[in-house]
Amino acid sequence: MSPQLALALVSTIRHDGNGGVADDLGDVDGLTAWLREQAEPLREYVGGLDAVASTADEQTRLDVVAVRRAARTLFAVAVRPGPPSRADSSSLLSPPEAVSRLNQAAAALPVRPVLSWAQEGAPTLTWQGEAVDPRVRLTAGLARAAIEFLASPARDELRACPAPRCVRYFVKDHPRQEWCKPSCGNRARVARHYQRRAEAR
Repeated sequence: MSPQLALALVSTIRHDGNGGVADDLGDVDGLTAWLREQAEPLREYVGGLDAVASTADEQTRLDVVAVRRAARTLFAVAVRPGPPSRADSSSLLSPPEAVSRLNQAAAALPVRPVLSWAQEGAPTLTWQGEAVDPRVRLTAGLARAAIEFLASPARDELRACPAPRCVRYFVKDHPRQEWCKPSCGNRARVARHYQRRAEAR
């Protein structure tokens, strides 16, 4: 399981480039654009993505934002003893409430494993569920992606980016990685340089 979808969901809260925080899911248009950007990883969890994207409304956005808030809360727990993302300091749920919200959202879509085994092939496993409201499929799929990530070994490499103004979480891909992306590393080095010059004066 790739952490891509869970990280993409929590990364919809990001630095806006002007010292503030941007919310890519701040309105229905933002949600629809994000669903289209994440079409490939969403298919694994949601299935018929076109129906989900075309029926996105304000309630869908609120439901997705609720799953994101629960996931960001548990990401903040996972990076301890390090600090959480700066964007989360005042909006975290209690960890038990976040766990409950993710579990409730994930349970809204009953699925069952289905084994297929062609005569000359290897067995394959797919998951099938009953036809349900596209909004329920979306929030259940996102909750399941977050749960799978949080229960995976990748959680041990989860970090909150320490760069100035950055509010992202990332999975540390190699031992020397300190920031979510190179531009954050550059920003951190520039900030340290200016701080040293200010202290020397």
